[in-house]
Amino acid sequence: MAEGSKSGVTYTTVDVSYFEQRALKRHARVWSLWALGVGAVISGHFSGWNLGIASGGWGGMFIAAVIIAIMYLGLTFSIAEMSPALPHTGAAYSFARTTMGPWGGFVTGLCENVEYVITPAVVVSFIGSYMGSIFGTPPAFQPVYWIFGYIIFVGLNIAGVELSFRVTLVVTLAALACLVAFWVSAIPVANFSRWALNIGVGPDGTAVELPNGGGPFLPFGIGGALAALPFAVWLFLAIEQLPLAAEESVDPKTDMPKGIMLGMATLIVSAFMILWLNSSVANGSFGLSTSLEPLLDGFKAIYGDGLAKLLALVAVIGLIASFHTIIYAQGRQIYSLSRAGYFPRGLSVTHGGRKTPHVAMVAGALVGLVIMLGIWFALGAEAGAAAIGGTLLNMAVFGAMLSYVMQAISFILMRKNMPHIERPYKSPFGIPGAVATIVIAIVTIWFQLSDPIYRNGVIGVAIWFAAGIAYFGIWGRHKLVLSPEEEFALSKGTAEYKSY
Repeated sequence: MAEGSKSGVTYTTVDVSYFEQRALKRHARVWSLWALGVGAVISGHFSGWNLGIASGGWGGMFIAAVIIAIMYLGLTFSIAEMSPALPHTGAAYSFARTTMGPWGGFVTGLCENVEYVITPAVVVSFIGSYMGSIFGTPPAFQPVYWIFGYIIFVGLNIAGVELSFRVTLVVTLAALACLVAFWVSAIPVANFSRWALNIGVGPDGTAVELPNGGGPFLPFGIGGALAALPFAVWLFLAIEQLPLAAEESVDPKTDMPKGIMLGMATLIVSAFMILWLNSSVANGSFGLSTSLEPLLDGFKAIYGDGLAKLLALVAVIGLIASFHTIIYAQGRQIYSLSRAGYFPRGLSVTHGGRKTPHVAMVAGALVGLVIMLGIWFALGAEAGAAAIGGTLLNMAVFGAMLSYVMQAISFILMRKNMPHIERPYKSPFGIPGAVATIVIAIVTIWFQLSDPIYRNGVIGVAIWFAAGIAYFGIWGRHKLVLSPEEEFALSKGTAEYKSY
């Protein structure tokens, strides 16, 4: 055993069979990585983003989307530099572990863990809502859709990395094709002034519909734009999961930066096209501001209600793409923390023949599903659905914002303290880009805290953190293993941590 002199951690000696039982298989190339990143996010272009219009009007949502796009550019350029320099499945945890030590690595990993366990639960609840409207099932049937959704897509991810990436590519391309079909359909009938600017401010300060449009660009001022920031996050949330595929990438040092930046470019184009065109057809911004199915509403405005069920099936594709890809990320994130001993080590055992982290994926899925079912049966169908789509979503966003701050700090510390490590790619934004990420993430968190629904999510995250930190402080920190991330941190990290 080797003990950490600074942070009170203990490393347990393991034999070669430990890592043989936890082996992964390399398969992914640039386009597989691109699909993984875009697929994880794409459901946010089908629903969720539009709720920010209620806070800021169309103009406020547009400004919020620009600000959040800048934050994600700063973040993705930073991780595009860090991921080939530290090419490990641990991603955010491994970045922070190398620059901030074991406690910094664990806390960062815990932030991401909240995001990747909760986000699939929210997405599968949206899938269930769509399926219920398509097949006319009662609200009480929703848990059946959730259970079958997890069984099918956890199963696909366990079946093998080759199949997982093929499914990811197919559903991502299908989701993008659905969006492109909507854009092509909407452009001839779009009327921006009539529909996108159909929100005004009533005497009580709330949004009112302007029947003829032509309303103000910023009906709620710049404050409304800032209040829309948490909703604009949904347009890009989870692109940062790509480095989790580092040990399954054939050439992470060259393919990972390309995959990240191609994915971000795709998402920026898609985000602003959907913001413009979805709001510029019948029903407009006022109708979208409370819609749970904005893309479906847009298709209905163009083609009528007669095709509603077929169009709903098309819209489900985007949700499936994100559900499948975030389950992938969930499994790898739990696997990496477990392999290094931060989480119970049994969670990182991989399938003997398929070399996929099946235990981690099943465990993460069960946690998400148990939370959903607990809320559903405790609050009832209607209130439970609102809590899952509101409070749980906000927990995921809050955890993500905290992880972005930690990853940006990791980047700054790596640039400052580790000039000696090889960097196959360098961020053109450098430290200023990372600082911008931190500032915007903190502002977004502030506006999350101003909303009572978001505050409930913060309480949930606080409980999650308390349980995780208590486990690590009492037990986990004495069971660490020299995984690839840990060995890299000890051999190439800052002098403060080399003493371990």
